[in-house]
Amino acid sequence: MKPASKSQPKSSSHSTNALLIAGGTVLSMDPTVGDFVTADILVEGSKISAIDKRIHAPHAKRIDATGRIVIPGFVDTHRHAWEGQLRRVNPNSADLSNYIAGTHGSFATKYRPRDMYIGNLLTSLGALDAGITTIIDNSHNSRSLEHANAAVDALADAGIRAVHAPGAPLAGTWQKDSWYEDLAQLKATRFTNEDGLLTMAMMVSMDREQWAVGRGLGIPLVTEFFGKEMSEMLPALQRAGMLGADNIFNHCTDLTDDAWQILRAEGVKVNVCPRSDSHWGLASGMFGYQAALNHGMRPGFSVDNESAYSGDMFAEMRTALSLQRSAAQARKFGGDKNAPQPVTMRQLLSAATFDGAAVAHLGNRTGSLAAGKEADIVLINAQDINLYPSNNALGTVVTAAERSNVETVIVGGRIRKIGGKLVGVDFERLRRDTEESRRYLFDAVGFRSNPFADSFELSN
Repeated sequence: MKPASKSQPKSSSHSTNALLIAGGTVLSMDPTVGDFVTADILVEGSKISAIDKRIHAPHAKRIDATGRIVIPGFVDTHRHAWEGQLRRVNPNSADLSNYIAGTHGSFATKYRPRDMYIGNLLTSLGALDAGITTIIDNSHNSRSLEHANAAVDALADAGIRAVHAPGAPLAGTWQKDSWYEDLAQLKATRFTNEDGLLTMAMMVSMDREQWAVGRGLGIPLVTEFFGKEMSEMLPALQRAGMLGADNIFNHCTDLTDDAWQILRAEGVKVNVCPRSDSHWGLASGMFGYQAALNHGMRPGFSVDNESAYSGDMFAEMRTALSLQRSAAQARKFGGDKNAPQPVTMRQLLSAATFDGAAVAHLGNRTGSLAAGKEADIVLINAQDINLYPSNNALGTVVTAAERSNVETVIVGGRIRKIGGKLVGVDFERLRRDTEESRRYLFDAVGFRSNPFADSFELSN
């Protein structure tokens, strides 16, 4: 625990835009800061200026955090935000090809720029409501510059921190001939403020030309990566000097030991999907968390998409907990003396915050609570009946908390949710625009919504 002054309360310099989060139990997720049973956090402008047991800041707006657990905002390292209006359209699918046919091969081909906007807005607001303050927006439906701009508009309007990664559509017609020029224009016009909430990456396939374009723009490269076949591509890429810290690999299921060793040696960032990999049946369906840990890597967690399940990080942490411990116990029970140790609550929360920020290339800005970092902060009400009494703060957050317990969400010093309600959202207009988009997309592909369906079917 960070030592605090035992004499006078810590004072701050005057700010006209200051916020004091007072008296909460603080899980900083920063080993140099530590945790506090009770502490104050002072936010000035967009950044945290101080964390201490008591801070004297009469000029600051005060949020009483008594009985609350204060954590860094969650970081979702892989989200296809454009699919927001397709939530739970295919919850029973257990096959990756069925998912691709039911989204990329149908709805995605009909998206207008306005549908990109609605999808991204719904996803971003849902993420904020669940305490996710940062997402890597894997936008692999960028059919034109107008589509990409609409997606960025939605991220900006939602007020979320995001790494927008436009990518080539998998099916249908799109402006392929101008894609590289459009990416350059998008970067030059929409991502000029390196200190802003929005930064840019590029979603790429295993295509060296795409990688070269992204690197020419100086942005991270995001790739869907899993299985033995992709593993076998890595040695040649390593020899060619094509792998580096700017690579972000999603999923990483069923990679060979040699592949993991290459990823670690080259500094590639990885994220794993506790629910997605089993739900959609990627390779064996077992997420790559334990394999990453075995090779000395610290992956982030990601939701992937909401077309089958919820969009919150609590479910990812709990799924990861159950899968890792189940597999570890099975090995131990079977007599494996090298069975891994059970994962801890701190490891899981770190994957959802600190480690995720590193994957997003934002580790110097978010993912933990420390003076000088951006004020991406979440307050969880541990007085709620499902959490009270909270005898272990880490256990409460990881194994018991849920979206309804997320009381306050702050992004870059700006309050986005307070008193359990999102602020600044025109819900009537949001619902109206969502219904228009949903009707258009469903009609365009001949999909008839059935709230009791056991399978995904198109009528034409």
